[in-house]
Amino acid sequence: MSRIDQISSKLFEKFLLNCGCIFIRQKGDHKIYQKTGILRPLVVPQKRALPVFIILNNLRVLGISKNEFLNKIDNL
Repeated sequence: MSRIDQISSKLFEKFLLNCGCIFIRQKGDHKIYQKTGILRPLVVPQKRALPVFIILNNLRVLGISKNEFLNKIDNL
C-alpha cells in the first residue's frame, strides 16, 4: 500500500468532482462540496498543499479507501 502525501487543493477538488461531488458554496478560504448519500459536507481549504489529515478525513466521509484514492489520483 502506497503512502498518501500532500497534494494541491486544485488536484483534490478535481478528484472530488470526478467522484460526483458538487460545489455548494465558499466561506472564506474554505470550499464546501456535497454528494448525495453522504451526511456531512466536504470542506477543502484553499491552501497550496493540503495536509494529509484533511485528505484522510474527507476520504473517510466519502467512504473511499486509500488505495482507491491513489488509483483515481494517478488516473486524473
